[in-house]
Amino acid sequence: MKVFIGSPGTVSGLMLRIYQCAFAAASIAVMVSASDFSSYTAFCYLIASMGLQLLWSFGLACLDVYALRRKRDLQNPVLVSLFVVGDWVCSFSLRTPSKLL
Repeated sequence: MKVFIGSPGTVSGLMLRIYQCAFAAASIAVMVSASDFSSYTAFCYLIASMGLQLLWSFGLACLDVYALRRKRDLQNPVLVSLFVVGDWVCSFSLRTPSKLL
């Protein structure tokens, strides 16, 4: 398999996952800091989907750290397919609450 920039198990992939994790945490912090955020259903769904994104990104960042430390190759087609499906589910969950507004 050809290694692309941002692929799982690379330094650039690790940096992208860390950025995803940081931006998800920042999004949650901003939404929670809004006054009376819990009375808006869309905010509650967005916070839940951002929590999912945060956990997914953190888990894959940990996997990237493991792969880099152990010099493991994560370019297995089955693993890459799992990452693609997981990212697709996270992106779909982020798009769903906007239809509620």
